[in-house]
Formats: sequence, C-alpha cells, structure tokens
Amino acid sequence: MATPTVVLVPVWGAGHLMSLLDSGKRLLARAGRALSLTVLVMSAPTEHLAAEVAAHIRREEASGLDVRFVHLPAVEPPTDWVGIEEFVSRIVQVNAPHVRAVISSLPSPVAGVVLDFFCTTLLDVSRDLAVPTYVYFTSNAAMLAFMLRLPALHEEVPVEFEEMEGAVDVPGLPPLPPSSVPTPVTDKKNPNYTWRFAETDGIIVNTAAELEQSALAAIANGRCTRGARAPKVYPIGPVISFAPPPEQPHECVRWLDAQSPASVVLLCFGSGGFFAAPQAREIAHGLERSGHRFLWVLRGPPAPGGGRHPTDANLAELLPDGFLDRTKDRGLVWPTWAPQKEILAHAAVGGFVTHGGWNSSLESLWHGVPMAPWPLYAEQHTNAFTLVAVMGVAVAMKVERKRDNFVEAVELERAVKELMGGGEEGRKAREKAKEMKAACRNAVEEGGSSYAALQSLSEALYKGAVVVGTN
Repeated sequence: MATPTVVLVPVWGAGHLMSLLDSGKRLLARAGRALSLTVLVMSAPTEHLAAEVAAHIRREEASGLDVRFVHLPAVEPPTDWVGIEEFVSRIVQVNAPHVRAVISSLPSPVAGVVLDFFCTTLLDVSRDLAVPTYVYFTSNAAMLAFMLRLPALHEEVPVEFEEMEGAVDVPGLPPLPPSSVPTPVTDKKNPNYTWRFAETDGIIVNTAAELEQSALAAIANGRCTRGARAPKVYPIGPVISFAPPPEQPHECVRWLDAQSPASVVLLCFGSGGFFAAPQAREIAHGLERSGHRFLWVLRGPPAPGGGRHPTDANLAELLPDGFLDRTKDRGLVWPTWAPQKEILAHAAVGGFVTHGGWNSSLESLWHGVPMAPWPLYAEQHTNAFTLVAVMGVAVAMKVERKRDNFVEAVELERAVKELMGGGEEGRKAREKAKEMKAACRNAVEEGGSSYAALQSLSEALYKGAVVVGTN
C-alpha cells in the first residue's frame, strides 16, 4: 500500500499554524509506520498574515520532511461578521468545496483529516468522504472541558454568564468565576457560540496528562458531555518547536547575559498584544516602583487599516517622560518583535507577565518560569484562572475586564514583587513551575504520557486509512 497521508487543515494564525504543523511533524517522527503529511493552506485574509504564512512554509519545505503543502484558491472574506471567531469560521466554510476537491484527488490513502478547532464546519466534508476526522485543540484541557460542557451550560444558565449568580460549573475545574469565561461565549446571541468538537473521531490537545489530570479525567469519563459520547482525547503536548540558536544572539539575549540568575521579569504579550499610552504608562510606573529588573517587549496599537497587528512601539509617545533614563540600569524596553522562547530559556529570567496565550504558557512551563497572567482576548481569561487556581504556577493579578482589561500601576507593582520573591503566593508559584518543567519534559520523552498518546494516535490513524482518491 502507498504511504498513507494525514491531511492537516490549519488556519493562518501563527499560534495555530505552527502548533498544528509541529504536532504533525512530531507524529511523523514518532509513528511506528510510514506516514506523510499533506497540509491544506487557505489564503490568509491580510497581506501581513500571508507573508507570515509564506515564510513558515518556506522554512518547512527546506526541512526535508515528508510534508506536502497544497495551496487552496483565494476566497472572498466575509464583510458582515461578529468577532474574529465568526470571521475565521466563515472563511473556512467558503473553503469547503476546495478542501473536498483536494482530499478527493489525493493519490495516497488518507489516514485521517486533522482540523484546527476553528474548522469544525468541515466535518461535513470529511464525513461525506468517510474519512476519519480529528480536531487539533491548540488550547488546554481546561478550555476543552469548558467547550464540551457549553451546550448544557447554555440550557442551565438562562442569563448571560456575567449576569449569573455564583460560579460556572465545569467538571474537572474549581468553580469558575463568570469573569473568567472565554471572550467568544460572553454573548449567547453571538454566532461564535457553538462548536462541534464532540462529533469527531478524537481530539488532539496540546497539553500533557500531568499538567491537567482532573480536566482530562472529567472529559474521559463523560462528565463534560453528559448523555453524549465522550470524545477520545490525545494529550500530546507540550508541542513546542525550538530552532537552533542563531550565530549572533539577539540584543535582548545579550542584555540578559549581563544580569544575575532569576533577577529579571519578562513582560511580553504575544503576536496580538499591544497597549495605548494610558496603559503603557501605568505599566511603566508599576515597573519603576517595583524596584525589579525587567525586560519589557512593548508593541504599539495597529496602524489605521492595519487590522489587529501591533506596530513597533513609539516609546516617546507611549512612555512617561524620563522613564527610560531613570530605569536604564535595570530595565530594557524592546519596541518590536523579540524571540520569546530564547528569552524564557535564559537563566536571568525569573518571572513572566504574559497575556496567557496557551503557547506562551507552555513555553514558560517548559523552562520552569512562574507567571502573572494578564489576559487580553480569546480564551486567555480562562487560561489565567487555570494557571493560578488549577496548576498553581502563577500569581493572580487583578485585571479589570470591563475596562478593556486595564491594570493599575499599583496592581502590576504588587504582582511583580510577589512573582519575583515577595511572599508565599510567589514562592509556591515558583516551586510549582519547577515541578511542571520536569513534568513537561518527562511527558514527551520515550515512555512518557504524551509520547504514548502520540503512538496511540499514530496507530489509530494508520488503521483508519481509507482510499478516497479517484486517481
């Protein structure tokens, strides 16, 4: 039989595309039998995103792995959408005929289709073609438990979550405050509210069993899908890619080389995080008063017509007068992209103020760095709750969600002092982060839980291979 292929259907966001690609490459490396990857590339809706995707693909094509990229025809993006989730889902839906055509024409047996979780509208295509279909869930098991529980919660909670009394009941988690529910479900009338994860042959989650035992157990025993079949879950994480170190270390890394071990707090807010001047000044005052060393990756608001992409920060406009001079001996403000993974790996970094995107959280755990989460959008409020209340690897920070996630200077100062050695909460977070570092690394090694889950997945894929093509 020809080598079966696994069809990956990512969306274009870096945190989604790269994570799904890296999981696919890990599958190729761990599979006991020959498999190949076929990646369906949807046209990105902006020039900036298209350039990012093209750069990622060029790097992957040069890797020599058995990965084939198929570019789908351009489609017209929707103009009448509510929230980024619906925007993405609508583009995916328009791509359905192209996805069907490519899968139907593949000359190799199809071991399975792995859809980014934004792409569940394509389940009808794979079902019609009788191809096994899996969802790749780029977030954590806590968020997956919430989303699987959501249809029942919708019936049980008659008001919007923020109007309810008490906490949200999600099996496997402590009582979830309404202020910590994911952004896309804060409006029940929003079309982004429904998802189809439970209809798949399995859900691949970028987490490790040791990180989220209670949530994974609740999903496995059906407590999150009461009355419905519990989906098979494959926790294969942490899925993190590490490029070889550059010949010349980045300027931020060189600055860290001159700092003492665990003395620097990193502030970095992901590919979509930025601040306008009022919030940037609060951060500056908080950092200055904290007395701690800091490396702050500060991005400015998007340019007019530039979508949601942050710009390089204009420090003169964003920071208080004299701040850079007063803190030049203990801080570095970096106004453009910075190599977050390399920075987190550096011995000088002792804490991480982060937006709490799951990829960033895993990178921090991989290196044993405790966090202070500052959620900005998507599922980050739920992640923040998970990192603090479930995993214990982070110190809580008061984020005013109804003020566009504003944080006062005095609160940032308190959180940084706690994170970097102030009191009991910070001490516990640092200890727990070290434990999670070991758990993450053990999970992906041969004999580890994630290694075993990946082998189980590869067996299921190989056994499920079907001939779809007409060639």
